[in-house]
Amino acid sequence: MPAGMVRGETTQMSSSAVTVTMSADAAREPIAPLWHTVLVLMPIAIGSVASWYQHGLPNAHVPGISSRLSSYITVLAQEWLVVLLIWLALRRRGLSIGTLVSGRWPTLGSFFKDLGLAVGFLVVAIPLVGALAYLLGGSADSALANITPKTAFELVVWLALAVTGGFGEELTFRGYLTRQFSAWTGSRVFAIVLQGVVFGLAHGFYHKVMVVVMVQGWLLGLFAHWRKSLRPAMLAHGLQDVLGGLVAFFS
Repeated sequence: MPAGMVRGETTQMSSSAVTVTMSADAAREPIAPLWHTVLVLMPIAIGSVASWYQHGLPNAHVPGISSRLSSYITVLAQEWLVVLLIWLALRRRGLSIGTLVSGRWPTLGSFFKDLGLAVGFLVVAIPLVGALAYLLGGSADSALANITPKTAFELVVWLALAVTGGFGEELTFRGYLTRQFSAWTGSRVFAIVLQGVVFGLAHGFYHKVMVVVMVQGWLLGLFAHWRKSLRPAMLAHGLQDVLGGLVAFFS
């Protein structure tokens, strides 16, 4: 083999190695500084504390509509505000939302594979968290009774809220916060534990059942870590919220 080709291939391999190293180093860095994470957590904390006292934000009045619909709009605004803050931080670093999600589905088959995994996750997770809620003497159903849709229009907005929750909350907790905690602590396991705790505390309207939400946050964190992608967890989260609203509405 000519010496020039050897030198060329060696240079190409060295460049690839540098690229991989830089990518690995970037993955260990936080997406944004501490103050940005505090800014992201502020609307989540305010919404959780308010829903704790109001049992589902019935006092989130938007003129001319019901209190339940007002609460949906309030939560939608809060979750998209958080997504906007995360997007701005990513953009500042020259990254995209896909960086946290791990890209799009390359084929229709890969989508159905993730959908199947999401359904399998729910088959295991829903009975588990339901049993845990029962042991704690609480019920997620009783908490949801205050916020689930009662009219057809509320159901439509609820479905939009469910899809937003599947995308936005997974991006926030299993994506952004896991990345931040992992970079700061140097431990992916500790990061998954921390994001689950924050996820539970973010759902104040569940009261003591927040512990169950924490467990589900840990399960979703492990699920995302196993798949190296947020896509299956987003599908599972969104599907669970969609089904919860539909079952509550039609029952």
